[in-house]
Amino acid sequence: MEVKEFAELIADSNVVILDVRKADEFAEGHIKGAIFIDQFQSDFVEQAKAKLPKDKTIAIYCRSGRRSANAAGKLADIGYKCLNLKGGIIAWKDAGKPVVTFYN
Repeated sequence: MEVKEFAELIADSNVVILDVRKADEFAEGHIKGAIFIDQFQSDFVEQAKAKLPKDKTIAIYCRSGRRSANAAGKLADIGYKCLNLKGGIIAWKDAGKPVVTFYN
């Protein structure tokens, strides 16, 4: 999903934003309201089950789009509806979209 569509999607309160990068990457800047779960953690799926509602769409992103595509596949396998930001946070920033650096 392109940046413009992703930005429109996450404006919906029925959408949960998920950042699947590493903690240091998340701290450097993330999309406001994003939930953080490192896709490389061995308990990624368990954390997702605990933190993410199954009745909402999950809008996933990472740095460039690779990790989030992988994470979206894992979550789809257990029943989540996921959409991936093409180009990740790099494309988001390149499009002039805002990021925040505090944990929320």
